[in-house]
Amino acid sequence: MSSTALVKVQENGGGGRSGELIQLVSFLLSNEEYGVEVLKVREIIRMPSITKMPNTPDYVEGIINLRGKVIPIISMRRRFDLPESDHDGHTRIMVMDVAGGLTGFIVDGVSEVIRIHNDEIQPPPSMVSGSIDQDFITGVFNHADRLLIIMDVDLMFSRDERESLSGIQ
Repeated sequence: MSSTALVKVQENGGGGRSGELIQLVSFLLSNEEYGVEVLKVREIIRMPSITKMPNTPDYVEGIINLRGKVIPIISMRRRFDLPESDHDGHTRIMVMDVAGGLTGFIVDGVSEVIRIHNDEIQPPPSMVSGSIDQDFITGVFNHADRLLIIMDVDLMFSRDERESLSGIQ
């Protein structure tokens, strides 16, 4: 399963050849580093005022108005069942293209754009990637003696969840 997702990353990078250079935006969440394909990220913004929405899943923080477009905001900590933390000066919203629509993700901080060769990415351990809830983890990269968890945001939500999020917009 994870090799299929990595092929997708390679195709978006253009070509899918071994050793091809891909770019990831790295971000922090509960002292762990994650990466998403740079082409998925539309923009990174500071924390605005978020309007709460009733009857939404617990990981939906609410909605914002971004230049006239209503965008659902997801708490990555709640989505990953991590302990809550106060927002600070480093907290950001990463606005990403998810399944054809824009969605904002609250992260603890955005680190950098990393350029790596696709053959440097290792598949996640089968114990992690075998779970249907973990299919969005597409690989792991050893970055400066830390492991960067690479994810595909299109695989983070079930079809029902994507339909629910598109109903918020």
